[in-house]
Amino acid sequence: MIPALVLAAAVAVLTAHTVVNATAWLRRPDAGPVEVTEAVAVLLPLRDEADRVTPCLRALLAQRGVPELRIVVLDDGSTDGTADVVRAVAGDDPRVTLLTGVAPPPGWLGKPHACWQLATRTGPAPTVLAFVDADVVLSPYAVARAVTGLRAAGVALLSPYPRILVRTAADRLVQPLLQWLWLTFLPLRAMERSPRPSLAAAGGQFLVVDRAGYLRAGGHAAVADRVLEDIELARAVKRSGGRIALADGSRLAACRMYDSWPQLRDGYSKSLWASFGHPAAAAVVVALLLLLYTAPPLVALGALAAGAPVTAGLALAAWLLGVAGRAVSARATGGRAWPDALAHPVSVVVLGWLTFRSYHLRKRRRLTWRGRPVG
Repeated sequence: MIPALVLAAAVAVLTAHTVVNATAWLRRPDAGPVEVTEAVAVLLPLRDEADRVTPCLRALLAQRGVPELRIVVLDDGSTDGTADVVRAVAGDDPRVTLLTGVAPPPGWLGKPHACWQLATRTGPAPTVLAFVDADVVLSPYAVARAVTGLRAAGVALLSPYPRILVRTAADRLVQPLLQWLWLTFLPLRAMERSPRPSLAAAGGQFLVVDRAGYLRAGGHAAVADRVLEDIELARAVKRSGGRIALADGSRLAACRMYDSWPQLRDGYSKSLWASFGHPAAAAVVVALLLLLYTAPPLVALGALAAGAPVTAGLALAAWLLGVAGRAVSARATGGRAWPDALAHPVSVVVLGWLTFRSYHLRKRRRLTWRGRPVG
């Protein structure tokens, strides 16, 4: 009974932290009209995105509240006609500039190099840079609201995390874990106030930076070889004396990250090893997650079969508390809470398997993304 009580108490504490983060500490810019006076450059790196860039680019062209808006697009070695699609959608709009990228030199990964080319080949006028991925669709005032949020928070980097669109069972099992993990385990208020680089989080799908602070941190050149370039950029900003902030960007942006299970599987596999660092640390974290969130329903069933109703009740309470934390996270970030949260134990198992796969493939030097090696 005592182990089950300890388990339920630990999950209760973590769920309480999720609630505090979601209700008190998470910034929530709305999508209403606002106007900014400073020049802003939206930077869009593309590599073989012909089949998904159109909604993204049309949404950028429809941005309001930013009179001095520039949209700079980089075709990063695409072979599927991405540049032609950009030209067709943008037409002769003077706000759009299409650049042709060069291959990353030794020591650089593709995404950081593409972002650095964009940042350094944009004219001197913009004081704010907004990095956007091709799978993101912004609401009409998203850029203006994000810039307003950046300035109101007094930070050098703001990460308004988009609403993640889910369509398949695999999506619903895995994708909500992104927001759940940082709402449950990351102290948001401390992250914003503390200068410690280890307390940092960001999402590269939609990232807004003060240009001077970005360059002071070294920009993407400071994270040239990092798989998780978004989080490492946030850490670089902190190391340079800047501050960062996370925000719920579900009212500003929507993102469909992967179109299929193989894409989702490979997307997580390429980066999970970088999230945890040393394999021993990953093993400890995954074991704790399995103990806290997957073991309770199994313990409850076993205790019922063994005629231990009190232990079964405590284990059931631990499972329901974990489900509640997952539901709170989903509600706070524009996700789908029910019935998906009930399968949270299965989600944690899938995360553990993806983590194992990530280290396994990296050890064998078989991690690639969009035709380029990573890790």
